[in-house]
Order: sequence, then C-alpha cells, then structure tokens
Amino acid sequence: MDARLNLFENPVTNKLIRYFNSAGKVIDDSSLPAATQELVKIRASQINGCGFCTDMHTKDAAAAGETAVRLHLVAAWREATVFTEAERAALELVEEGTRIADAAGGVPDEVWANAARHYDEEQLGALVALIALINAYNRANVLVRQPAGAYEPGMFG
Repeated sequence: MDARLNLFENPVTNKLIRYFNSAGKVIDDSSLPAATQELVKIRASQINGCGFCTDMHTKDAAAAGETAVRLHLVAAWREATVFTEAERAALELVEEGTRIADAAGGVPDEVWANAARHYDEEQLGALVALIALINAYNRANVLVRQPAGAYEPGMFG
C-alpha cells in the first residue's frame, strides 16, 4: 500500500510537518510525563484509526520502557488496573478532546476538573497542545492513507 501523497516530499506538507515537529518539541520539553504523552498519542491515534501514528507511538513507548501489558490495554483503559489515576484522567481528556464533534457541549466540565486535579497549569497546557497536535498528525496521515508497520524508533529524529 502506498500513500496517496508523500507528506515528506510535498513542499506544503513537508513544511507543515516541520512546524508540527517544532510544536511537539515544546510539548516534549514540558513537565508532562513522557509516558503520559505516549499514552495520549496512542489513544488519539486508535480513536482516529491512524495506523501510522499507532505504530509509531506504541513502538516509541516500548523502546522507552513501557510494558506490553499497558500498551495492549490502552484501548480498554477504563477497565484496566494498570494505569494511574493521573493517566486515566489524561486518557479521558484525550478521548473527549478527540471526539469533540460527538459532544454538543465539547469536553465536559467534569472531565476537565478531573484532569486539573492531577496536572498543574503547565501540564494542562501541554495536554491541550498534545491532544490538538496528535489529532492534526492523525488527520493528515489518515487523509493520505499513510501505511503503517515500517516505523523504527528514532527514525525521524
């Protein structure tokens, strides 16, 4: 399977990806735990059906020491006992933020309040930025049908 458009060779999308990557660096450098960042990326990518990002972020998380059990249970986090309360709050926020079109009122106040109990202002800002950014990456990859499976940790950086 080939992508409909090569995001890395197209002059417009290549430039956009560079800006996305710069935005990602700001989030990476925040105090939001790296493991939480990967869980958020994985969950959004699963919801959006982005095989490329799901492949990338599960492999990056595993390379960083994430356990196979936790990676396998991200999609079923509500029933899993392997996530901290803070991680569960982040996973709930990413689900609501990713499915924003499905909710007439956007992200419910209770979901935001739960996240705010576990994360400070900087971390909440990083979560908002990360949810927006991973959804943008997912949409670009799904639009062009970017194939999944060949990613190797570290190949883009």
